[in-house]
Amino acid sequence: MEDDLPAEYDVVVVGTGMTESIVAAAASRIGKKVLHLDSNEYYGGLWATFNFDGLQKWMEDLKTLKDTSSDVNISLKDVEKFLRASNQYSTVENIEETWFISSDADLPQLSSKDTQTEGTEENKENDTEKDDADPNNHKEHVQRWSKDRIKKEYRRFNIDLAPKLLFARGELVELLISSNIARYAEFRAVSRVATYMDGKLIQVPCSRADVFANKTVSVIEKRMLMQLLVSCMEQGAESSEFDGYRDKTFIEYLNTKNLTPIVKHYVMQAIAMATDKTSCRDGVNRTKHFLNSLGRYGNTPFLWPMYGSGELPQCFCRLCAVFGGVYCLKRQFDGVVVEGDKCKSIVTGKQKLALEHLVVGQGHLPPEIVDSAGEMKISRGIFITDRSIMQGEKENLTLLYYPPEGPDQEPVTLIELGPSTNACPQGLFMVQMTCKRTKTAKEDLDYVVKKFLELDIVETNVRYPTDMHTQTISTNDDHLQEGNVDRDKNENLKPHVLWSLYLNLPASDIKLSKSAPSNIYLCSGPDLDLDFDFSVNQAKKIFKAMYPDEDFLPRAPDPEEIVLEGDETPGPKFDDHIPEDEEKISSEKE
Repeated sequence: MEDDLPAEYDVVVVGTGMTESIVAAAASRIGKKVLHLDSNEYYGGLWATFNFDGLQKWMEDLKTLKDTSSDVNISLKDVEKFLRASNQYSTVENIEETWFISSDADLPQLSSKDTQTEGTEENKENDTEKDDADPNNHKEHVQRWSKDRIKKEYRRFNIDLAPKLLFARGELVELLISSNIARYAEFRAVSRVATYMDGKLIQVPCSRADVFANKTVSVIEKRMLMQLLVSCMEQGAESSEFDGYRDKTFIEYLNTKNLTPIVKHYVMQAIAMATDKTSCRDGVNRTKHFLNSLGRYGNTPFLWPMYGSGELPQCFCRLCAVFGGVYCLKRQFDGVVVEGDKCKSIVTGKQKLALEHLVVGQGHLPPEIVDSAGEMKISRGIFITDRSIMQGEKENLTLLYYPPEGPDQEPVTLIELGPSTNACPQGLFMVQMTCKRTKTAKEDLDYVVKKFLELDIVETNVRYPTDMHTQTISTNDDHLQEGNVDRDKNENLKPHVLWSLYLNLPASDIKLSKSAPSNIYLCSGPDLDLDFDFSVNQAKKIFKAMYPDEDFLPRAPDPEEIVLEGDETPGPKFDDHIPEDEEKISSEKE
């Protein structure tokens, strides 16, 4: 896109990642003239969510990275210097995609009995539509997943590059409510937090009622757990309760409480999501954060954005556009023009655009002003599976924190999404794994993948009886007849992986050099935290550095509240209070 753009702006934002989009919305909301550029044809950058076809195109673009730099033909003053931008995806590494199922052409021909069972493609689509329309339809039917079928249903996938949850009382939820941006998004409550104990996955009791209903914890252990949680919740890490432990680890503090192994396990691995190296201060704060978010929207503290985490940057982009922000996708960012300690303008194509402030996503920064590439690099694994890692009577949205088994391993966060989140078609599940990078993504995640997933190539005669919530597998056709599926026998089977993708993302702790122009602000990419607090706080810091006397994202009026000058019939009177939380964020209770 080479249309001429207006030549001057208060704020130019390059990249449509999470932090960049929040800053753009905040600047536009207070009346600043904002230009928001992205060289991609989609929003989100490394925070994006793709359908299956879009993800394939994204990977192809990465594998065939072209030198997008071109000769910049602009006039510079003697005191000006041009710094060329970086390639935003040059730091995405070790992409490895694997199929564990065959193409349609490799599958055996169906017998007449099979044809009756499977039906025509049209009938299968009609069955799927009926199942989608009737959530109570638990009819068994046999499906055959192949490469071709997954590719054909590409629109039913929403695959995140940076999957994250929202604490119900976290920074982002509070911001979505207070700014009235929540109306642009839809959420679903995480229905269970799982932990691995005694060789199997179990559901963690989160609420008080769940704790006292749990049969694996004795009455004495329940009292221990409740007393500890109340202590963390009401007193916090700065109270005298934790004197002498602030410089020690969380596990050292817990060891003084005479807790049983089960209680200690729940607190460490499921609530604080801590390792043996986690400080006492961090462990208490994480426990408090977890408990503080309980009960607001469901039995767990977490929310998942429907259609993927990549929807959230777009919510802020939408607000920015409503208040006059100019958006330009597929527009190349060539570099910056610097004079002294200030960035005077950016260069995009044949234009030089003047600005007061430049907000840049880390992948676009000129290398001359980057001091450190960062240490907190990310390993990611994405898996399409045929059943849940933990069978249940209904479909669940599951969070699992798995601690390292050895000294050279990192803790892994696992999020499992089912069809009701629109992450995948009916009959499949999406498993997302994330950890800190030490080697390659495949090597870093290997010990958790082997623990919970089956990676063997699926035989061509394996077919999948499916219902709304659970999956079973059998290689024996006799077991596939309707009404004769042995669920108990298959209860402990690991999910088969049908497709996997590994990749390494760049670090989020990149830093600008001291020589960087004072009006250039860095926006980090995805970080290792479970939620979005880091991005929200970084956006607030950038906004306050630019406009210290302005309010950060004040509430935006609803459309019916806006009265145009001269209107004879004004709309409803503006009510200057924050609406009730439950009316602003929808969460589906399980």
